[in-house]
Amino acid sequence: MNPPQAAATPTQDPSAAREAWRWLAQETAGWFNTEGPRWLFVARTMLASFSALWLAFRLGLDAPYTALATTVILALPSSGMVLEKAFYRFLGTLVGCSAALLLVALFPQSPPLLFVGVALWIALCTAGAAMHRNQQSYSFVLAGYTACMIAVPAIDTPEHVFTLAVTRVTEVGLGIICAAVVHDVVFPRRHSHAVMRTVQARYASFIAFSIQVLEQRLSPAETELNHLKFAADIAALESGRAAAFFEAGHARAHTRQLHAFNAAFMAVLTTFYTLHRLIHRLRGAAPAHAKPVLALIEPMHAHLAQAMGDELTPQRMAQMRARLAADTAAARAQLAADIDAKLAAADDAQLAANGAVPPERAQRINFDTAVELLERYARDMEAFACLYHGLTQEKRQQVSDPGAYSPKTPPAIVAASGFRAGVALLLTAAAWYWLAWPYVGNAILMATIFCALASSSPRPTAMVQQVLIGFLVATPLAFVTEFFLVARANDFPTLVIAALPIFALGSYLITSPRWAGVGIGICMFCATLVVPTNLMHYDVEGFISSELSLTMGVAVAYLMFKVVLPEHTMGQKDHVAAALWREAQRACTAPMYRLKRRFDNRVRDLLSQLNAASGPAPGAPVRAVVRQGLTLLELGHAVIELRQLIATSQPGPVPAALKLVVGELAAHLRAPSRAGGQAALQAILDAGASVRAALPTATPERQLRLQTALTDLHSIYTSLLDQITTGETADAA
Repeated sequence: MNPPQAAATPTQDPSAAREAWRWLAQETAGWFNTEGPRWLFVARTMLASFSALWLAFRLGLDAPYTALATTVILALPSSGMVLEKAFYRFLGTLVGCSAALLLVALFPQSPPLLFVGVALWIALCTAGAAMHRNQQSYSFVLAGYTACMIAVPAIDTPEHVFTLAVTRVTEVGLGIICAAVVHDVVFPRRHSHAVMRTVQARYASFIAFSIQVLEQRLSPAETELNHLKFAADIAALESGRAAAFFEAGHARAHTRQLHAFNAAFMAVLTTFYTLHRLIHRLRGAAPAHAKPVLALIEPMHAHLAQAMGDELTPQRMAQMRARLAADTAAARAQLAADIDAKLAAADDAQLAANGAVPPERAQRINFDTAVELLERYARDMEAFACLYHGLTQEKRQQVSDPGAYSPKTPPAIVAASGFRAGVALLLTAAAWYWLAWPYVGNAILMATIFCALASSSPRPTAMVQQVLIGFLVATPLAFVTEFFLVARANDFPTLVIAALPIFALGSYLITSPRWAGVGIGICMFCATLVVPTNLMHYDVEGFISSELSLTMGVAVAYLMFKVVLPEHTMGQKDHVAAALWREAQRACTAPMYRLKRRFDNRVRDLLSQLNAASGPAPGAPVRAVVRQGLTLLELGHAVIELRQLIATSQPGPVPAALKLVVGELAAHLRAPSRAGGQAALQAILDAGASVRAALPTATPERQLRLQTALTDLHSIYTSLLDQITTGETADAA
C-alpha cells in the first residue's frame, strides 16, 4: 500500500510581491514629493519655535512668547527667505525701538501728543512699506509697529520705556537666531535652487510663447495677457534673487548674472512686442497696402519659429542669424524690383506737407521697420540665450551691472496706505480713551500691524480676512489648549506636548497658498495667548478679554481697507494707468543715465502690480490698461533711442528735427489733446523726411543709426495713433 502523498504547498507569486512593492514605493515617493516638504517645514518651524521658547525661559526674559512668535513669523519655505526676512526684521526692530525712545522722550507727560506722534511715524513707515513692496518694506513695517508696541505700554510709565525697548530687541533677536540657525542647518531648502528652476521655466515659457506668436497661434488678447504674466515673472525672479543673496555660497557674480538675465529678458520682450504690434497693424491694414510686406515677412517668421524649436546654442543662434540675413537680402531685392521706380518719383517735402504716405513708400517703411525689429530680436534673443546657458551651466560670465530691479508704486497708493494706518491707530486710541478698557491696547497693536502688513498686498481685504478667520478658528482651540492642556503641564517637555498640536496645525496651513493667512492667524493668536510666561496666571476673564481685543484689532484693520479709500490699493487699474502715462512722459524728459533700464523696470513693475491685483482672469478694463501700458512701453523705448541719437550727434537738421519730435511728444503726454497729438504726428513726418534726406551722404555707421531712427519714428507714430485715434492706424515716418 502506497503512503498518502503530502499536500502541495502553495507558492507565492513573485510578480505580485514585486507589484505590491512597486506600488508602495511609488506611493511613498509621491508622499515625499508632495506632503513630505510640508511636514519637514512644520518640523523645522516647531524646532525653531520651542528652542527659542526654552532659551527665553532659561534667560528669564519678560515675554518669552515674543521669541516664539518671531520664529513663527520668520517661518518661510527656504533658508534664503528666512535669512532675508530675519535681517530686515532685526533692522526694523532697532529703528522702531529708537523711534519709540525718541517719541516718549519728546512727549513723556502728554498721551494725546504721543499718540499723534506715533500715528505720524506709523503713517510714514507704512507709506515706505507700500513704496518698496519687498522684504525691504518689511523693515518699514517693523519700524512702524515696533514703535507702537514700545510707546503704547509706556504711556503711564515712561521711565520704563528703555527697559521695554531693550527687552523687545533681546526677545526678537533670540527668535531670529533660532529661526536662522534651524532653517539654515536642519535639512535646509536652498532658495538658489528655486531661483534656477524659475530661470529655466522662464526661458522655456518665453521660447514657447515666441514660437506660438510667430506661427500666429495666439490672439492679440492672449499675447497681451502673456506679457502681463511675464511682468509678474520678472518681479518674482528679482524677489527670489534677493532672497538667494543671503545664502552661503551665493556669489556676487551670480547676482550680477541674474540682474543681467532679467534685463536681457525685458529687452527681448519689448522688441518682440514691438514686432508683434507692427505685424498686427499690417494685418489690419488695407490688403493692397500691407499684403506685399506680409508676404515677404511671414516666411522669415516661419524660419525663426522653426529654428527656435531646437536648443539655442551659440552655433544654432549663428545659423539662425545667417538664415535671417539671407532671407532679408532676398526679400529686399524682391521689394526693390517692384517699387524702386515709384519711390524715385515720391516727393518727401510734399509727403510731409500732406501728412500722407504713398503705398510704395509705406511698404518700404514697414518692410525696413520689420527687418530692423527682426534683426534686433535675433540679437536680443542671442544675448538672452547666452545668459541663460551661463546660469544653468554655472559658467562665470563677465557682465556689466545693469542696476537692480526697482519697484514703482503710484504715489496716491503710497499716500493712502500711510493715511489709512495712521487713522486706524488714532481711531483705536480714541476707543481706548472712551471705553476705558485696558485690553484695547491689544486692538491698537493688531490694527496697526495689519494695516501696515497689508499695505503692500494687491488684495489687502482678502489677506486680513484670512487672518481674521484664523483668529476666530484659534479661539476655541486656544482656550482648550490653555486651560485643559497647558495648565496640566509640569515641565517644559509636557508644555511642548500640550502646545504642539495647535502650532503644528497653524504651521501646516501656512504651507498651503490657499490657507496661508489662516495659518498665520492661528500661530500669531496662539503665540500671544497660549504660551505661558515665567510667572503664569490662568485667568479665564483675562483670556476672553485679550481674545476679544486681538480679534477686534484685526477687524478694525479689515474695515479700514473696506471703508477708507478702498480704491487706493496696490494694483488698482486707474492708478496703474495714470502711472504708466507718467512714466512715458519721463522717458521724454528724465536724465539719460540708465534711463532705458529704469523705464523698463518701472513699467514692468506697474504691470506686475496690475497682474497681482486682477487675478487669473483679468476683465476687459484691465486688459485695456495692459494694452495701453505695452503701447507706452513701445513708445518710450523708441523715444529713449532717439534721445540717445540726439545726444551723440553733431548739430544739424536731423538732431533738430528729432528734438522737435521729443518736445512735441512730451507736451502731448503732459497735457493730452487731439491738437497736441496731431502736432506730434506732423513733427514725426517732418523728422522722417529729414532723416531720409541725410541718408545718402552719411557714413555707413551713421546710416545704420539713421535707419534705426526711422524705425523708432515709425514705432512712435503708430503708438501715438493707438492713443489718439480709434480704428486702424496709418503708416508714417
